Amino acid sequence: MAEKHKGSGLVGELSAEFAGTMILILFGCGVVAQVVAGGALTDPAGGLGNHDSIAWAWGLGVTLGVYVAARLSGAHLNPAVTVALATFKGFPWSKVAPYAVAQTAGAFVAALIVRWNYTEALAKADPGHTIKTQGVFSTLPANGNTNLPVTEWGALRDQIIGTALLLLLILAVTDLLNTPPGANLAPFIVGLIVVAIGMAWGTNAGYAINPARDFGPRLASFFTGYGGAWRDQYGHLYFWVPIVGPLIGGLLGAGLYKAFIGRFLPTAEPEPPGRIPAPDES
Repeated sequence: MAEKHKGSGLVGELSAEFAGTMILILFGCGVVAQVVAGGALTDPAGGLGNHDSIAWAWGLGVTLGVYVAARLSGAHLNPAVTVALATFKGFPWSKVAPYAVAQTAGAFVAALIVRWNYTEALAKADPGHTIKTQGVFSTLPANGNTNLPVTEWGALRDQIIGTALLLLLILAVTDLLNTPPGANLAPFIVGLIVVAIGMAWGTNAGYAINPARDFGPRLASFFTGYGGAWRDQYGHLYFWVPIVGPLIGGLLGAGLYKAFIGRFLPTAEPEPPGRIPAPDES
């Protein structure tokens, strides 16, 4: 009972959200730094990974972050998840803002660690700390590729769709009335969902699908030399896209799950007569 009391309450939940999101970003931004900055210095270039290794590391980061935080906070690790659960699953609205702050703070601290650890590689690969390596920390339309003319509006569409898919699938694999994975495998399956989204929906906007994942590292990069962190490769103000898009998409995906699946699932019912003795029979 003492241990339960020590780890319970809002402070414990926020601590878990901070730590879980930090783990997610340490692996996520870490792998992008390795591929983009470190890989730019190999001979031939690109010798430290590719898009697939990035997708797998992000998914594993989600899995490990969820295992870290799930017992205390439910491991949202994403303001879009928190808002969707408050809207459709009864999560207290009073906790939404504190959760989002803790998630963003965890992402910010993790990005600072990645920035510090990859100082030499980033400085060598991109001495001016420009758009060339900005993608290590935050997303860009078409991942900064000007050959693919995706604007902020196309990226907003992409983020709405990608996050809708994420929330629909998260609710599907965590709904106890559905067929959730057993043996505590839900975090692993959620990680695979992120891998799949990265591999199928990563071209147009880098699959941020999480406001904290993008804003926290973007803020960290701005404070550590990336003066253009708020804009995309065209000079347009872009930071709002991976915030607004995921929040809209999360509500859309959770709503779709409720409309198409959740409302048709059987609810828990009392045991049939004869299975449990009535109180007056004992």
